Amino acid sequence: MRIAVYPGGFHPVTNGHLDVLRRATHVFDRVVIAVLANPRKTPLLDAETRVAVIRAALEGEGELAAPVDVDTFEGLTVDYCHRLGAAFLVRGLRAIGDFDTELQLAHNNQQLAPDVDTVFFMTSLQHSYISSSLVKEIAQFGGDVSSMIPTAAAEAIGSQLLGRYRSPDRPRSG
Repeated sequence: MRIAVYPGGFHPVTNGHLDVLRRATHVFDRVVIAVLANPRKTPLLDAETRVAVIRAALEGEGELAAPVDVDTFEGLTVDYCHRLGAAFLVRGLRAIGDFDTELQLAHNNQQLAPDVDTVFFMTSLQHSYISSSLVKEIAQFGGDVSSMIPTAAAEAIGSQLLGRYRSPDRPRSG
């Protein structure tokens, strides 16, 4: 069985991530979306929320070619791969800048675990401008990100931002 791990922060998951995932399910027998729970970072959405958002987004995806699981992990990605028996890492590329960074990561992972190969998927042109960082920034300034991320992610970010910017003495509306 060809098992692949698709690791990342996914804060938030974007339509570009889902595009890469869709295509990866046609290549691998099982794909595990591995949400990094990095204790050194404070993301807008905690790891458990990101997992729930991804699962909700997958419900709207319909039939994927291979089974997809969603999990969290800490530590080295290649160690997580070994725990699962995964021989492949899935990574998405949008532009040349991504390639430089991803190539360096792939080489480091190859050094740490020669038995785990990295497979790159180019994000479709329609999603090539989307990044999680950009989505968060646009959302924080009140911009509409609904065309860039699944509905579940938009709702989670909106709820989180509303909670951050609501003053303690201001009643909730709606």
